[in-house]
Amino acid sequence: MNLEELEWLFELSTEPRVWMTQVFLIVLATVSVNFILMRVVDLLERFTRSTDTLWDAALLEAARIPVRLTIWVVGLSVAVEVMQEVAPTALFALAPEFRRVAVIVILAMFVNRFVYQAENVLRDPKLVANPVDETTASAMGKLLRLTVTITAVLVILQSLGYSISGVLALGGVGGIAVGFAARDLLANFFGGLMVYWDKPFKVGDWVRSPDREIEGVVEEIGWRLTRIRTFDRRPLYIPNATFVNITVENPSRMQFRRIFETVGIRYEDGERMQPICDQVREMLLGHEDIASDETLIVHFNAYGTSHLEFFVYCFTRTVKWIEFHKVKEDVLLRIMEIVQENGAEFAFPTRTLHIAGRESGAELPEAEETPGRTS
Repeated sequence: MNLEELEWLFELSTEPRVWMTQVFLIVLATVSVNFILMRVVDLLERFTRSTDTLWDAALLEAARIPVRLTIWVVGLSVAVEVMQEVAPTALFALAPEFRRVAVIVILAMFVNRFVYQAENVLRDPKLVANPVDETTASAMGKLLRLTVTITAVLVILQSLGYSISGVLALGGVGGIAVGFAARDLLANFFGGLMVYWDKPFKVGDWVRSPDREIEGVVEEIGWRLTRIRTFDRRPLYIPNATFVNITVENPSRMQFRRIFETVGIRYEDGERMQPICDQVREMLLGHEDIASDETLIVHFNAYGTSHLEFFVYCFTRTVKWIEFHKVKEDVLLRIMEIVQENGAEFAFPTRTLHIAGRESGAELPEAEETPGRTS
């Protein structure tokens, strides 16, 4: 079979045998090109994994789905044009508009996917030397994706023959009405912006509020809600507008953790109070997990009801909750050893009853019997 015998495949014809064969070949070519191109993308992805080209890998991952969609849009558009020549219909006449809209959507999808991949790269400490914190990366990614989406919608409207200026004017009037109807939604949106800009906390921080019953680890900061996981593993969903009106404490940003304990010994061990305080202070100054350059106080503090009190005030170098309690346990055990080494004892609540008559050696008067009464 020579080329002249195959010319009918490239010429439009109303014969069913011809145009059905042409449509079949177009679809087959689309599937084949799609398969081959995906294999090429897989090979390129394996190659980029063996190198340090992080952005090439992000670009390939972002382009994977848009490229496939582009191939299908082109193939189906050609098939529809063939069918339009054979059997013109109003539906097939919309093919050019559909193709333009599809191209804009695919391009917007590619940009949004690349922004998402770039966001993952920038916040991964294994990939970049100075990673961006997750909250900032998420905020910038959401803002860029929102900008791309709005731009794509406006371009689509323009390509369909709608005036962008008219759409923007209508949007301005409609925005006022929506603003009154969705005040809480807008308040949460701007509250989220304040959280992103002021950064009182970020994803992974332990936060709490003395004004509300809010305490836990931040899992996600959205445009409307912030999700916090409480320490009993319950999810807590808080509208972002709440953070504008409450005080938020961020213990995760502490530089040190404080140990503040009061210890009591018996009144009988009063002469041992000074050596005990000196040895405890010396122990804390030499402790490797205690910040000796911060405030460190060990002093006799008060006369208690049944004991003499001295207090211990210092800061640990670690801010991690579990490690802090290990250090605190070690400090308290060492204090216990110091007290015992000095021959003193920890006081516990006691009560002494003094009977004046028996202490002076006098006998208590006998009870007088009253006639007619039995005692």
